Amino acid sequence: MVKVGILGLGRYLPSKKLTNSDLEKMVDTSDEWIRTRTGIKERRIAALHEKTSDLATKAALSALRDAKISAEKIDLIVVATISPDSNFPSMACKVQKAIRAHKAAAFDVSAACSGYLFALTTAKQYIQTGLAKRALVIAAERISGLIDWKNRDTCVLFGDGAGACVLGPVKSGGILADFLQAFGAQGDLMQVIAPEARSPFHPAKAAYTQLPYVQMKGQELFKVAVNSMADAVEKVLKKAKIKKTQVDWIVPHQANDRIISAVANKLGVPKKKIFINIDKYGNMSAASIAVALYEAKKSKKIKKGDKVVLVTFGAGLVSAANLIKW
Repeated sequence: MVKVGILGLGRYLPSKKLTNSDLEKMVDTSDEWIRTRTGIKERRIAALHEKTSDLATKAALSALRDAKISAEKIDLIVVATISPDSNFPSMACKVQKAIRAHKAAAFDVSAACSGYLFALTTAKQYIQTGLAKRALVIAAERISGLIDWKNRDTCVLFGDGAGACVLGPVKSGGILADFLQAFGAQGDLMQVIAPEARSPFHPAKAAYTQLPYVQMKGQELFKVAVNSMADAVEKVLKKAKIKKTQVDWIVPHQANDRIISAVANKLGVPKKKIFINIDKYGNMSAASIAVALYEAKKSKKIKKGDKVVLVTFGAGLVSAANLIKW
């Protein structure tokens, strides 16, 4: 079986920052309330002219530079997103055009905050089966466009950004194990729905004025998030026959610092082994874990030979984990 590993990492973050102080002027909240309940201090917000495909393209180019690989050598592009520019063409096809990866197959994956790991696992299979030699995996979200900025329960949580990696064959290490899971019966805990049905047979519905927004049941979601992430870590380590004490770093989805702390407690893992950057970016959905992995590596916390667990949960509900030997 071909060993598949990460050859390069990249990211892109919009320049505009939305701080907790800014939000104090928009909704009934406070910096202290947000920090103590979420761990977030600020988040990035895309400019009006920046589309999800723009964020994805810039992260992709960053990863290609890091891997020292040209776009012409990419055989597959997989983009994880729940906030595309349009339903079609896909963001992956837009990235393909933008970076001129003319021979690459391209498609999107929709698994909310778990999208990056679902895409990573999918691309890995293409390489292992010989359908591709090198793949570009991107997670990009312009989730600010799905937020009701008058709802303090959700608007304080999210931000925009993109992360990417180049996958390819490696001689040793690489992605040692994967775990994917879904809990569709609990999908109503977090969702984006359009309140108006659209039909050509009902002219009264011709004018659509209400946009779909993120809706979530925070308390119920918290419990599922903690349990599913802890379970995913246990399952992926069991598949790889690796003990928790052998893990050097856990890079989790950055949704809420309280969730991350609860997962650490449930696993019995010291929090110093968990990489956290939620204070700077908030929840960027699929892009959160991609950007966190980039920063963990570039800050030299992750070193050659380290065993790293990536773990996430997201709307759907879905959860995922990957174990990587760097």
